[in-house]
Amino acid sequence: MTPRDLVAGEWADSSAELDLVLEDPATGEPLGPARATDGQRLERALAAAEAAADGWAARPAGERAELLEAVAAALEPAVDRIVALEAAATGVPIRQAAPLGMIVTGSFRLAAAGLREGGLEQAMTREDGRAVEVRRLPWGPALCLVPWNAPAPMAAHKVANALAAGCPALLKPSEFAPFGAQRFAEVVAQALAERGVPGGVFQLVHGDGATGARLTGDPRIRAVSFTGGAAGGRSVAAACAAGIKPVQLELGGNNPLVVMPDADPQRAARAAVDLLTTLNGQWCRALGRLIVPAGAQDALLEAIGERLAALRAGPPLEEDTDLGPLVHSRHRDLVAARRDALGGRLVSTTKVPDQGNYLAPALVVGVAPADATEEIFGPVATVHPYRTTEEAVALANGTSYGLEGYVVGADEDAALAVARRIRAGEVKVNGSSVMSLHLFAPRPAWGASGLGEEGTAETLRFFTNPRVVGVEGGFALHSRETP
Repeated sequence: MTPRDLVAGEWADSSAELDLVLEDPATGEPLGPARATDGQRLERALAAAEAAADGWAARPAGERAELLEAVAAALEPAVDRIVALEAAATGVPIRQAAPLGMIVTGSFRLAAAGLREGGLEQAMTREDGRAVEVRRLPWGPALCLVPWNAPAPMAAHKVANALAAGCPALLKPSEFAPFGAQRFAEVVAQALAERGVPGGVFQLVHGDGATGARLTGDPRIRAVSFTGGAAGGRSVAAACAAGIKPVQLELGGNNPLVVMPDADPQRAARAAVDLLTTLNGQWCRALGRLIVPAGAQDALLEAIGERLAALRAGPPLEEDTDLGPLVHSRHRDLVAARRDALGGRLVSTTKVPDQGNYLAPALVVGVAPADATEEIFGPVATVHPYRTTEEAVALANGTSYGLEGYVVGADEDAALAVARRIRAGEVKVNGSSVMSLHLFAPRPAWGASGLGEEGTAETLRFFTNPRVVGVEGGFALHSRETP
C-alpha cells in the first residue's frame, strides 16, 4: 500500500521518500519507504484551503451539520477496515483498537449535534433591553496533526470539529502509521464531494516533522491542533507564537497511579497492568509511575507479576492477543534504551515472541524519583514507595507533566481527596479505561502535557473566535455634542 495524498479534490501517490522504512510490527518485515507530499502539492493544498475558506464559513450551521451527519453515515461501514489497518500498523491488539472505532463516526455526530444545539451562537440582553449577539466564527484554514498510536480516531475528532466550526481542514497523520487515516480520508472526501463540497474544504497530506513545520509556519494556516510528543509540541507552539495563531496541544504524560493503603492488592494490580499495557503502553495516558505504600510494595509487585505472566503476546489482528508489538523497531529500541538507562530492578514476567517489535512490559524498582520524571511512551513504568499521604501526593506531582492521574483505594472518599490534590487534567479513581470520565467533560492538560482544552464542546470552540455585535445607543461621558 502506498501513501496517497488528497489535494484540491485530487488523489495522487505521495512522491517524496523519507528516511524511514515502514515495518510490519508483528514480524519486523519492511513494508517500503514512508513518503511525504511534495512541496508543489503542499503549496496547492494551502491555496485550495484558502480559496475554500469564505464559502465554507458562509454555509449555515444547519447545512454543515447535515453534511457532517452524512459523513458519519458513510464512515459507518468503513470503521472495521480502518480499525484493522491501524491495529496492523501500530501493533495495538484488535480488541483494544476496535472500541476506539466508535470515535471515528461519533466525532462527526457530536460535532453536528453541537451545531444544531446552537453551540456557536449566543444571545444576550443589555440592561436597556437591546440585544447583543455573540457568534463564534471560524479562524480559517486549520491544520490537524495527529500521532501514530490512534490516528483515525484523533483525526476524526479534530477534522469533524474544524469542519463544524467552518474551517477548511488540512490533515497530516504521522509518517509511521498513515494508512488508517488515509482510508478515513477517502471516505470523508467522497461523502463531501458527492454533496458538492469543494475539494479545498478537506485535504490529506503526508510527511514527517518537516512537512508539519512547513504547514504550521504558513500564514494561510490560521489555527493548529496538534497531538504528539513534547518536542514536537514545543516546535508547533513556537511557530504558532511567531504567527500569532491559536494552537491546541495535547502532549505527553508521566502519569501516576497512587495505590492507597486500604486498596485491594488484586484490584490495584489489575489497574497497574491495564495502564501499563493498554495500547502496548503507547498512549499519553499510560502508567508512568506506580506510587505504592512501602509496606505493601512486595505483595503488590508479586500480584502484578502474576498478571503480566498471564498476558498473551502475539499478532495484533488475532482476537486472543492481550499485548502486541511496538509500532516500529526504532521506537522499540528507544523505549528499551530509556528503560535500561533507569537502572534498578525489573519486574517483567510476560513472555513475548522473539520475532517482531515486541517488548516485554516492565516495572522498574529502585529508581530515584528525580530520575523518573520523563515520559517513556512504552510498557515501562517506575515504582516509588511512600509512607504518608503527603509523600504520595508529592511523588504524584513530582514531574512537569500533568495529563492524567489515577488513584486506587477501598475508601472512595479518601481516594477522591487524594485525587483532588493531583496536578493533572483528569484524575480517575478506581478506573483504568482509555475513555474519559464523561463524554462531555473537558480533556485539559497541565504543565508540559499541553495547552488549551480538548473535548466534545471545547475542540469545536477552539476552531472559532467570538464576534460580539449590538446597538449601544450611548456615547462616552467626556464627549460633548457640537451645537
